[in-house]
Amino acid sequence: MRDTRESRLLLVLLIAIAFALITVDIRGGEESPVDGARQAAATVFGPVENGVAAAVDPIGNAIGAVRDSGSRHDRISELERENAALKAKLGSDDRNRSRVRELDKMLKKAGAGQYGIKGAEVIAIGAAQGFSWTVTIDIGSSDGITRDMTVLNGDGLVGRVTTVGPNTATVLLANDPDFTVGTRMEKTDELGFATGQGDQPLLVQLLNGKSKVKKGDRLVTFGSQADRPFVPGVPVGEVMRVDPAGGALTRNIYVRPYVGFSKLDIVGVVVDAPRSDPRDTVLPPKPAPPKPTPTVTVTVTPSPNGQDGLADGQNDEQ
Repeated sequence: MRDTRESRLLLVLLIAIAFALITVDIRGGEESPVDGARQAAATVFGPVENGVAAAVDPIGNAIGAVRDSGSRHDRISELERENAALKAKLGSDDRNRSRVRELDKMLKKAGAGQYGIKGAEVIAIGAAQGFSWTVTIDIGSSDGITRDMTVLNGDGLVGRVTTVGPNTATVLLANDPDFTVGTRMEKTDELGFATGQGDQPLLVQLLNGKSKVKKGDRLVTFGSQADRPFVPGVPVGEVMRVDPAGGALTRNIYVRPYVGFSKLDIVGVVVDAPRSDPRDTVLPPKPAPPKPTPTVTVTVTPSPNGQDGLADGQNDEQ
């Protein structure tokens, strides 16, 4: 449109009309005469506005996210650190509780057998010392440890001390093929010698080839002269299998050791032997036999006419 006198008059007129409509709308309130026109405009232009908003809002959100990403990232990192610390604490508490239970069980074993012990922690396995089944513990000669002392834990016989340094010592485990210990059967007192077989059950050679032994029988250490290297009464394990008696002078049995040699942690070195043989008092209590499940037997007595009592009752009622 060219800038003429008529166009300027038209523009002034439109502005005047617009102000007049605004004034009328404001004074009319909810009953404004232009309310219908406003609603019609909203109906036409509303979907367009929503579409524009839908297109613009994600962009605005993204900009806000980028703007706040620094502080949010710092908070997420902080939460991740707190979570990791909490998990570590919980894990440490679980491990500590497990070790406390293990220590408590070992102290009860030592108390039952009247063994004077020094507690120790397994700090290394014996891979660096050849193919022997050995572990290194964190006490040594400065703690009063010497060669040929018995080592036990809360389950039973672990092994014997073979090498001693000022602050550490090496323990030969009872499952090592070079390990041999005298054993005594519970109740029957049958004597034998147990030899380690690595990750296989202990092989025990009973001195009496005609001895009566069965699966589940238990063994303890017989003890050595002057209690070196073994004190008496330390639990060894349970019989798993018995070779048939073949008339030989000895008899072989296979024993599952009480100790799990692949998961040693807390152990005790016996520095003072008991004054008397504890015999079988250190063995764990035997589990109670399972209670028999009661059975109910139902017996149906036929009536003289060949029908059961229920059928007779029904016939009588009819």
